[in-house]
Amino acid sequence: MSPTTVTELWASVISALGSIMLLWTLYPQYFPKELREFFNKYTSIIISYFNPYINISFSEASEDRFKRSDAYLTVETYLSTKAPKTAKRLKAELGKDSSKVVLSLDAHQTVADEFRGVKIWWEVKQEVKTSRSFYTPRQETTMSYMLTFHKRYRDLIIESYLEHVMKEGKEIGVRNRQRKLYTNCSNEKSPWNMMKRSMWSSIYFEHPAKFEKIGMDPETKQEIVDDLLTFSKSKDYYEKIGKPWKRGYLLYGPPGTGKSTMIAAIANLLEYDVYDLELTTVKDNTELRKFMIETTAKSIIVIEDIDCSLDLTGQRKKKTKKSSDDDDDENEIPMKGAKEEEKSNKVTLSGLLNVIDGLWSACGGERLIIFTTNYMEKLDPALIRKGRMDKYIKLSYCSFDAFKVLAKNYLDLEKHPMFDTIQRLIGETKIIPADVAENLMPKSSSDDADKCLSKLIQALEQAKEEATKKKDEDEKLEE
Repeated sequence: MSPTTVTELWASVISALGSIMLLWTLYPQYFPKELREFFNKYTSIIISYFNPYINISFSEASEDRFKRSDAYLTVETYLSTKAPKTAKRLKAELGKDSSKVVLSLDAHQTVADEFRGVKIWWEVKQEVKTSRSFYTPRQETTMSYMLTFHKRYRDLIIESYLEHVMKEGKEIGVRNRQRKLYTNCSNEKSPWNMMKRSMWSSIYFEHPAKFEKIGMDPETKQEIVDDLLTFSKSKDYYEKIGKPWKRGYLLYGPPGTGKSTMIAAIANLLEYDVYDLELTTVKDNTELRKFMIETTAKSIIVIEDIDCSLDLTGQRKKKTKKSSDDDDDENEIPMKGAKEEEKSNKVTLSGLLNVIDGLWSACGGERLIIFTTNYMEKLDPALIRKGRMDKYIKLSYCSFDAFKVLAKNYLDLEKHPMFDTIQRLIGETKIIPADVAENLMPKSSSDDADKCLSKLIQALEQAKEEATKKKDEDEKLEE
């Protein structure tokens, strides 16, 4: 092709484009609105008839104007693992409840995905609309994810792929989230804010406890870990047997044996949130159910010192009628504190049993319910029977195996000449792990391993003397 022919060809193309642009500018001016809408409508129908691809849009907007669409956020989370691999322009931000930077597609970027051999495309659409508010123009930007696929795969995409995206996106969100520690709070509305507040307040959960650092019998520890991991992978099994996906744990033993530390270690092992439920601040059974409804999956619901939280023990008191003397004493001022407590707290044993093991226990899945107590014998048998509390974990006095774990944690020691003496004394007396840890912890830069172990031996000998002395006094009283 000669240079003259190429030049003439380019001139024809430019002239044609110029004519098209001129007609396009004249189109909205000289064609009536009704004709334009008619033309656009049927043009879209004709184009879609010959277009073999289908689009599904996930808009950022939701019914609640102050909240982004859950479907949009789930898609964004799902694509956060695929976008960094191929996209040329990314958007970086902190994920929801996460300290990690999450990369997502920027506007007008496309990323490809594959599902069961089918190619799928995702594109971020950005639409700017102008609206008037009090005669002032205002621009609103709406984002959306556009899913494109061939029409022959319609059933596969709608019935399987979308379910895969939602499931995978939620799982990625759970893995990337920063876990939280919740406590129940009043749900009353503020005078200046009529919006309903959340039933729970929270802080980030940053407790460092781990099972390998807990001072207890290694076999018992491994048994607990295996039970927890089995539970976390048993969704299909619980569906098969027709039971809610939950499990109850009762931690019991003397004060200072590590019940709270055990809960933190469980949360870190399973990567669950923790809901610390303070029963004494719950008004009644209805409010208790509301608290339970607002807990999420992958969580631990903790009620510590259940024997002290409410009058839920086996020795429940019966209501008594007022005597005639009480009726006549009109001038006596009632006890304000007792009256307010009776009025404000009406949680019953049956109400508690219903939320942990009744119909309401099925609200949510993959949850642990943990009770702690120092005095197991005080609890009502109905509260701790098998099926409600599936596993009992006794946290008792420090054994020599538990001491070795603590010595490794605090002093980085696995062997020492003083270990034999400590083993003998631990076998002869009772000491809680908290006291052992306190003596092993260096208090100054001059405290070496020998000094810390010597302090522990002194504490063990003192505890042995006190136990012997108490035993002698008890024997004298019996005589």
